[in-house]
Amino acid sequence: MVLKDNYGRPLLNLRITITKQCNIRCLYCHMEGEEKFLNDHVAEMTVDEIVRIVKVAVDLGISKVKLTGGEPLMRKDIMEIVKGIAEIPGLKDLAMTTNGSLLAPIAEELHANGLERVNINLPTLDWEVYDKLTGGRLEDVLEGVKAAVKAGFYPVKLNMLILKGVNDRDVPEMIDFARETGTILQLIELEPLNISDAYYSAHHKLLGEYESMLEQKALKVETRRYMQNRHIYHLPDVKVEVVHPIENTEFCMHCTRLRVTSDGKLKPCLMRNDNLVDNFNTYEKRSKRQRTN
Repeated sequence: MVLKDNYGRPLLNLRITITKQCNIRCLYCHMEGEEKFLNDHVAEMTVDEIVRIVKVAVDLGISKVKLTGGEPLMRKDIMEIVKGIAEIPGLKDLAMTTNGSLLAPIAEELHANGLERVNINLPTLDWEVYDKLTGGRLEDVLEGVKAAVKAGFYPVKLNMLILKGVNDRDVPEMIDFARETGTILQLIELEPLNISDAYYSAHHKLLGEYESMLEQKALKVETRRYMQNRHIYHLPDVKVEVVHPIENTEFCMHCTRLRVTSDGKLKPCLMRNDNLVDNFNTYEKRSKRQRTN
């Protein structure tokens, strides 16, 4: 059984924010569309709650789960979360999006516990630019990339958010790095979400020129039907995906995702917070009615 919405779109993917906490501060972070918080005292789901949500999702036909943040590896119980989800019968794919800075020491253990794929946010290979953008250490991320490949994650994808005037000239260098490391490069367009209008206006850049360049070099172009119809360009010895933002009909028309916020609410759309569904209050109310009856 596969759930479909009123437009016939199948629900195939569950994207779970397991924490809002992060060890770096990326200027462009959209925080999975969640509202920003003013302090560190934010409710997070327990391991059991996260696993319970995934079990229900898998029972409803969802087969792919991605853990996000914040930075997922900030959770001290991340191994329990990964292991608990990976053991759910019927789950076909468990992935994580991470900034990669905490990945190297635990990559092998994460893979051994059932994590299959990782997306690593890597906007630049210039340590000074990386420091200005994130406040983090590029060296730690590069070690994380190498450790992920060595541990057997496949594929390892590098998320390169394109920022006009910052890293938009670095795409050829990043393609070469992906080729050398055996990873897949994703070029991502900036979203007007959780950033100021001024920042978006200054740094947003359309990705059309990169697609034109990739088309000329590609041996084959693949279309991911259930991932916003995005294109994968098969270059010699390396693949490059291009991810346009939601400001295009293809993104919404071919959306197959449902999100869960860090405090356990269903989030149907990346861009909206006015239609969240509280999983646990709804569950407890239903259980209470059943016990009363």
